[in-house]
Amino acid sequence: MAKARYKKEPNTVLVAIMNDKKDYARLQNELWYRIPVDKAPPIIRNRQAKIIAFYPTAVFKEDKWKIRHYGVIRRMTEVSRQDLFPDEPANSLKANRRYYKIELEELLELSTPIISRRGHRLTFVPTSESRFFNYTDLNYLFNTSPLEDSFFQMLNNAQIPTERQWWLQTADRTIYILDFAIFCKLRPINVECDGDTWHDLPDQVHYDKRRNNELESKGWSVLRFTSKDIRHNLSSCKDLLIKTINRNGGYETVNEPKVYKYVQTGTQLRFDF
Repeated sequence: MAKARYKKEPNTVLVAIMNDKKDYARLQNELWYRIPVDKAPPIIRNRQAKIIAFYPTAVFKEDKWKIRHYGVIRRMTEVSRQDLFPDEPANSLKANRRYYKIELEELLELSTPIISRRGHRLTFVPTSESRFFNYTDLNYLFNTSPLEDSFFQMLNNAQIPTERQWWLQTADRTIYILDFAIFCKLRPINVECDGDTWHDLPDQVHYDKRRNNELESKGWSVLRFTSKDIRHNLSSCKDLLIKTINRNGGYETVNEPKVYKYVQTGTQLRFDF
């Protein structure tokens, strides 16, 4: 009998960053949001988004990192900045920049907000409607791959706190997006789920080694598990991960979100919270 294939639920919801109070006021009063055409994710370019939700940054203080508001998209058009802001100088360098203007039916509020415990750095998160309306932890919204979902389910069953798709910016401004970040008292852990085909490519193998060395030099433990590891030896993956967590001092729990970044102090790199 043929084995049933995993069917990924389509992404029709876009969680978008909200980092400007003027944009938020327009959203409330005029029911529209803008995304630069050159920065737009495929879910917008391909007109797949039906719902857009908003992720406030630290600018919003008490509401930071809590997705409360969303709306059904009524219309989406491509316009110039001059169309959006006719009062701005017509000869400015930004006047002809192209945007998607996303107009909403109305602005709605979730009964319980979706929260990032540590303050994910993100711009866009495409997700499915079932994930968006059924979870209150941002980590559940990432609809990336069945391999990562399987690993995430194992972490949840083992009650191992983790952050998915964690953005890490190093002192030299290099940005890495980690499949999973597990924060421990002595040393954080990056776990990567490597699809066999992609990560066997020579260029990718070289990149992965360089990336591992970079993260390890900056205080991270790095664990990589292949598709075969996760599909057939998941309990062994869990055992190795738990040993690494214990070796790194156990979990560092948080009550309020923290943003981790590296700060250069002389020749030393330290965590700044």
